[in-house]
Amino acid sequence: MAGNLNPKVDIAFKKLFGVEENKDLLISLINSIVSEEDQVIDIELLNPYNLKNFKDDKLSILDIKARNSKGKLYNIEIQIGDEADYDKRALYYWAKLYVEQLKEKQDYTQLQKAIGIHILNFLSIPTTEKYHNVFHLKEKESNTHYFKNMELHTIELKKFEIEQDPETYLNEAEELSLLLPKIKTSLDRWVAFLTRNDLFDSKKLPKELNDPLMQKAMGVLEVMNFNKLEREIYEGQLNWLRIESSILKKAEAKGLAKGLAKGLAKGRKKIARAMLAKGIDIKTIAELTKLTEDELKKLKT
Repeated sequence: MAGNLNPKVDIAFKKLFGVEENKDLLISLINSIVSEEDQVIDIELLNPYNLKNFKDDKLSILDIKARNSKGKLYNIEIQIGDEADYDKRALYYWAKLYVEQLKEKQDYTQLQKAIGIHILNFLSIPTTEKYHNVFHLKEKESNTHYFKNMELHTIELKKFEIEQDPETYLNEAEELSLLLPKIKTSLDRWVAFLTRNDLFDSKKLPKELNDPLMQKAMGVLEVMNFNKLEREIYEGQLNWLRIESSILKKAEAKGLAKGLAKGLAKGRKKIARAMLAKGIDIKTIAELTKLTEDELKKLKT
């Protein structure tokens, strides 16, 4: 299997994607997320990996900043902890990236599109089952996309994980058989790598992951070396991640977080089906469940 390192821990994540020799991995990750018009051919790392940046970090919110050949800016971060007001902080980081483009005496024509990419190890948007969501500024009624320099992506890793009963034990082969059918896109591959790279053998990757860049990422992770300070930082962050995971599993076992772990959207749909069966009108169900009338009509058929 792919070594013992967890790529979700930010010091490993940034050592993997935030160094010159691995820019091709970062380009592949970005291109799996952004639209066709924002695809990257080459990229400049604006804040390459530097150990001193990790010394005071506790919550795994350090990022990778990059710029493509056309001047567009990308801010990629992985966050393992669910901190308060994440949505506000995400907007602040995007605004900071956008504003810092202008130097003294430059005018607004110099401003380029800034794209925030947030890889989250927690559930942030319970109103949708999609693990990848894209946010733009649009006019409320006409849906006109006028302010085109702003874009935020959220990648919620928990929504990609295998759903299973917390009391049921699955061996690695069983987990892999459940995971592989979920991998259909290049982003699915990267998310599978970030969440369950421990299930894969880099020398014998399944066809769903058999990609040269994925092979390189697995290989880099296997041979990645930490000095003493890096190892201490990594272990501290990994322990924090394990504690958080243990708390969630205990809550799930008690039934306190099981519904959240499976996605609130599924719970609302179950309730909606029951209400439809009782003949309650669609508008009332939509108001109570926050599902759209189109979604409810699909449930009814």
